[in-house]
Amino acid sequence: MNLGLIGLGKMGNNMRERLREAKIDVVGYDSNPAVTDVADLPALAAALTTPRIVWVMVPAGKITDSVIADLAEVLEDGDLIIDGGNSRFTDDFKHAEQLALKGINFVDAGVSGGVWGLKNGYGLMVGGRDEDVQRAMPIFDALRPEGPRAEGFVHVGEVGAGHYAKMVHNGIEYALMQAYAEGYELLDTKKDIIKDVTGTFKAWQRGTVVRSWLLELLVLALEEDPEFEDIEGYVDDSGEGRWTIEEAIANAVPVPTISASIFARFVSRQEDSPAMKAVAALRNQFGGHAVKKAD
Repeated sequence: MNLGLIGLGKMGNNMRERLREAKIDVVGYDSNPAVTDVADLPALAAALTTPRIVWVMVPAGKITDSVIADLAEVLEDGDLIIDGGNSRFTDDFKHAEQLALKGINFVDAGVSGGVWGLKNGYGLMVGGRDEDVQRAMPIFDALRPEGPRAEGFVHVGEVGAGHYAKMVHNGIEYALMQAYAEGYELLDTKKDIIKDVTGTFKAWQRGTVVRSWLLELLVLALEEDPEFEDIEGYVDDSGEGRWTIEEAIANAVPVPTISASIFARFVSRQEDSPAMKAVAALRNQFGGHAVKKAD
């Protein structure tokens, strides 16, 4: 079996390696000549046996739109495109309709695992027709973690369902990270009685109800830099958290924890939060509480 893989960045390159380890013939394309296997998309299409399968692993939005449009010009009736990026689920509907005009099939795959996926495997959430998903199952099995398929792979539903599930997954991820971060700050401020913050988190890795892979990653980060002196508190967001909140509003589903976590990220980008200035001013006005003068 062979596969075309477009996008050989941090995740794409690791995915190519994991697939090759599983004896799947991968032809990769990237705009970076240092990592690409072929010069362009026509060469990619020519290198694959028909009917072809091409996995797109590029940033969501305009770049994904452009790649899929270009692929539609070099692929043929019966070929299959899998979008494994973090596309918004509504874009999947557009892409599926666009490709259907050429007889090209489409599957959306939410992928979780980051830079650790090469070693640990990738959690996969897939949307599309049954026949298309089954056709690509050897690829999904090669990428997912070892163990029962149902614990690392799910065919969520029709086109769009995979990226919808990944969107909610990332919304939950935002909230979990924020909870760990707030716990860290509270422990770190109580150094008169808490003598080992890193050890506290490490001790939670077995037997406690808050153990998780995210907790393990936090312990790794703390062991490298216990006071986070080498990192700024600026936190970006890639879109899925916002989309989760927008969907919650559209469907009248309360998500206060996820909402709070993304707003906390916005606060992290302000060197001196205007909102917090307003809170300080109000406390001074109604209660005479002291305010800290700006330098």
